[in-house]
Amino acid sequence: ITFYYYTAYCNYFNVSLNVYKGFRKKEIYEILFFFCRSVANDRYSIWKLGITHVLNAAHGRQHCLGSHTFYGSTVDYHGVPADDSPSFDISLYFYSSADYIQDALNTADARILVHCAVGVSRSASLVLAYLMIHHHYSLLDAITKVKEHRWIFPNTGFLKQLRALDKKLHTKKQEKS
Repeated sequence: ITFYYYTAYCNYFNVSLNVYKGFRKKEIYEILFFFCRSVANDRYSIWKLGITHVLNAAHGRQHCLGSHTFYGSTVDYHGVPADDSPSFDISLYFYSSADYIQDALNTADARILVHCAVGVSRSASLVLAYLMIHHHYSLLDAITKVKEHRWIFPNTGFLKQLRALDKKLHTKKQEKS
């Protein structure tokens, strides 16, 4: 698996390496892309990058336009109506999002975009959960892997929920041994 990370003019991001019209590319891990909302809301860019699946971690929120109707019939869409608030229970979406990412990656020639508004908390939390659930990373290993290539900053509530997932997965792993 290989992730790619593209940014346009997304508040905090201005990394280097031009690819398409001011976007920048940095490998993270295969066929998975992190974006902020400005790229996710640009259907031409989505088409140009060959995105086939979109996981919007800010579904229904201000400036996050994604839906089946918005992307059309060539893009499979999954929306998570998450607030970037420490009190929001994003753990309700860990397994469904992880399974959506895995199913997309199991599809031939698939390219998946995972995004939220800024691309550092909600979407990052769902990608971390994916790595933990489907690739058996510990939370620390997942954070380290992603941070090798991209700055992320899940809020404190999301980190607590990811830690609880880490403990649950670790316990499950020990019971199997």
